[in-house]
Amino acid sequence: MRALGIIPARYGSTRFPGKPLALINHVPMIVRVYKQVKRSTLLDEVIVATDHIEIKRVVEEAGGKAFLTQKDHETGSDRIAEVAEAFDCDFVVNIQGDEPLIDATLIDDIINKAQAHPQSVISAMTKIEDRASIDDPNNVKVVSNEEGKALYFSRSPIPYNRQGSKVNYYKHIGIYGYPKSILLQFIKWKPSTLETIEVLEQLRLMENNIPIHLVETNQQLIGVDNPDDIQKVEKLLEAQNNE
Repeated sequence: MRALGIIPARYGSTRFPGKPLALINHVPMIVRVYKQVKRSTLLDEVIVATDHIEIKRVVEEAGGKAFLTQKDHETGSDRIAEVAEAFDCDFVVNIQGDEPLIDATLIDDIINKAQAHPQSVISAMTKIEDRASIDDPNNVKVVSNEEGKALYFSRSPIPYNRQGSKVNYYKHIGIYGYPKSILLQFIKWKPSTLETIEVLEQLRLMENNIPIHLVETNQQLIGVDNPDDIQKVEKLLEAQNNE
C-alpha cells in the first residue's frame, strides 16, 4: 500500500490570516508540521497542499515538497483530493497543518490500522477526563464499539450518562486516513443531513455507509486557532526540552 501524507495549508484563515507562516520558536508553523510528519516510517511521500505561493516557497526552502492548489476549495478535504488525484497512491493521510505537535507515531498507527480495515476510513481519538472539555462543543466527541468502529460523532457529550455511571469520554482527533478511492468519492457527495446539523464533515462518510475505525492515542495535541495558541505551543515545547 503506497501511502501519501498531505498537509492542507490555507493562507486565508478567518481567525488567523497567514496562520501557516506564523513563527513557533522562529520556525514557520507549516515547516514544523512538515518536519514532524516526515518522521513517519510508513509514509512514502509528504506534500503540503496550499493555495498560497509564499507558503509553497517557505516549505520548499526548508527542503519540503508543496503543491499549489486551486484557491476556491471549500474544505481541506477538497484540497487534499486535488493533490491525491495527481499522485500515484493507494492511501491518503490528511494531517492538519495547524497541529505543530503532531507525533509521527500516530500517523504510522493509522496506516497500520488501515492494513486491517482496507475499506474503512481511519481516524483517532483520545480519552478526556475534565468536565469542561467534555461539555465544550469545540471538542468533538466520539463513541465507538469494542472493535474501535465509530458509532457517532457529536459536539454534545456522548453517551448521555443518565444513570450516573462511570463513563469514558473520547475526543476525536482530526486526522484522517482514506483509501484514495473513498476520498475521491467523498468530495463528490453533497453535505449530509447530520453533517449540516452538527457541522462535522465526517458524518457525511457515516451517512453514506463508509465505516470509520479509530486509533486510540495518549497524544495531547494543541491546534493553533488564534495567535494566543502559539504561546501555548511554545511553552509546551520548552517544557518538553527541559524534561
